[in-house]
Amino acid sequence: MQILVTGATGAVGAELVPRLARDGHTLRALARTPSRVTAPEIDQVVEGDAVTGAGLDAALDGIEVAYFLIHSMETVPDGAGTFAERDRQAAALFAEAARRAGVRRVVYLGGLVPREGRASPHLASRLEVEDLLLGAAPEAVAMRASIVIGARSRSFRFLVRLVERVPVMALPAWRANRTQPIDARDVLAFLVAAGTSDVVDGPVSVDIAGPDVLTYAELIERIRDALLIGRPRLDLPITMTPVASRVAAAIAGEDHELIGPLMEGLSGDLLPRDDRAAGLFGVRLHTFGAAVDRALRDLEATEELAAR
Repeated sequence: MQILVTGATGAVGAELVPRLARDGHTLRALARTPSRVTAPEIDQVVEGDAVTGAGLDAALDGIEVAYFLIHSMETVPDGAGTFAERDRQAAALFAEAARRAGVRRVVYLGGLVPREGRASPHLASRLEVEDLLLGAAPEAVAMRASIVIGARSRSFRFLVRLVERVPVMALPAWRANRTQPIDARDVLAFLVAAGTSDVVDGPVSVDIAGPDVLTYAELIERIRDALLIGRPRLDLPITMTPVASRVAAAIAGEDHELIGPLMEGLSGDLLPRDDRAAGLFGVRLHTFGAAVDRALRDLEATEELAAR
């Protein structure tokens, strides 16, 4: 199968490429800087930029399945508009080019959205991109995930660094809200199946999630316990997200442009609409505990964890 992977150097794309190559597919990548794409499994790299539309026609020519793994939340240049504006433009141009090229299937990985109430700007943008891409191909697939537990996941790495570096875990009012984190290995299994299986016969949007429902407080405490450290918990009666996100990003050494929008999305439950995805795509789900143990082992293989 002829497959295009955008975002091939990102956390998800870099893991997806060897999985697809192992199954014998011919892979092409789209990149603003082709020299950054060093994966030997990539057969061709096309220089381009989805935000401007440059290179899209060449990248999609002859492609059967295209993965849209582009997200500009933390990489917005000055004067280039908000991340939502850039993502909207990239998705619209990509969808138009995919239709021109006759791409059979487009696969997108977005985020879970609240069942009730207003979505945060970040999650609302993900939903807008999903809507645009579902019209890009006859068999378009949009997948929505919560926090991905893996060594390459910046959300998980942020939580690990934060727990390592604070003497007391001060948890705002959103600590009682619930979500279903998912193992990075399961995300990859879903993406491979979404792009290559024959169970998709039309545009479809599914939620992918792990088997364990956790409050955010439980999620953080489970990571703390896996790190084998003692960090007392302090429950705060308020949220203070604008301030708390800046402080947390500084402590963890992360970009506030990434952490701020993510923490805005914690104001309510983020749970899947249903659990049909695992059965539909034949994915066996790892528990949260197994996901954390594997992610920490992988993280320790590349960098030191001070807590352990």
